[in-house]
Amino acid sequence: MKFEAYPIQFNPILKDKIWGGDKLKTVFHKPIKTETTGESWEISGVKGDISEVSNGIYAGKNLNELLDLFPEAVLGKAVHEKFGTDFPLLFKFIDAKEDLSIQVHPNDELAQKRHHSFGKTEMWYIMQADPGSRLIVGFKEDSNASEYIQNLENKTLLSILDEVPVGEGDAFFLETGTIHAIGAGIVLAEIQQTSDITYRIYDWDRVDAEGKGRELHTELALEAMNYNKTATQRKYSTAKNQSNSIVDCKYFTTNIIPLDGKLEVVRSTDSFTVYMCVDGNFELRWDNGAQSYGKGDTILIPAYLDHYTLEGNASLLEIYIS
Repeated sequence: MKFEAYPIQFNPILKDKIWGGDKLKTVFHKPIKTETTGESWEISGVKGDISEVSNGIYAGKNLNELLDLFPEAVLGKAVHEKFGTDFPLLFKFIDAKEDLSIQVHPNDELAQKRHHSFGKTEMWYIMQADPGSRLIVGFKEDSNASEYIQNLENKTLLSILDEVPVGEGDAFFLETGTIHAIGAGIVLAEIQQTSDITYRIYDWDRVDAEGKGRELHTELALEAMNYNKTATQRKYSTAKNQSNSIVDCKYFTTNIIPLDGKLEVVRSTDSFTVYMCVDGNFELRWDNGAQSYGKGDTILIPAYLDHYTLEGNASLLEIYIS
């Protein structure tokens, strides 16, 4: 069977969360069913949550089926050689109406040993933030396990954590082991390794309708934690109609394209490319067609679609593996 290369979209996988809201509907027009929808998984290869194609000739096939049929054409030569038919990244939009739990993610080695999973290196791009919104990202100063446990037990953990006020366009890179929480009033785009391993440390003493709190992973988090102060916020340029680097790590590269007019794109066939439209509207044209997109759309460009044109007024996150 010959592969037909076109921009692929997927049905969002919507996740109801105790801290979620309704901005995924009001801002992105996602088909949420509850007023506490916290996440829209845009492209996922996580077991049990495999994305389904929503457009074109492959509509109805899930991501795994597509990769089984056309691994190199979709993923790219180098990505296929490294990951086989496993899709290596997870793309989300997150609406935090309330604070998320304070948590940490394990690195590859620990995640493989404990869960037979990838670790969870991730980044955030702030799309909207209510006045006074903040993130918790790492320790204020270098710490240690003893100080951390003492403050956790005394419910004074916030006193040693770094709280950073945020606004639209701020970007953060969180290596595994970084203690963190997304604060209330924030909508963001998240790019991460394909993993759903989270160690929840503190959940603000919240309980559900039955009076039960969510499970905490205090002991698991101890070995996963980086107790040193870390720089997480990323500064980046915003030159129009070109790719401006935000994060370049071994797991993914993320650029921002402030699109104002037309941009011709020529990519290698070593990696797929994903565009997350974080503002505005644009059209993508390729040899066999054209399609319009808007804020909240996520598009997978297969590696074999290596030449196309972007045109419009939009801000695009451009993600690939280098």
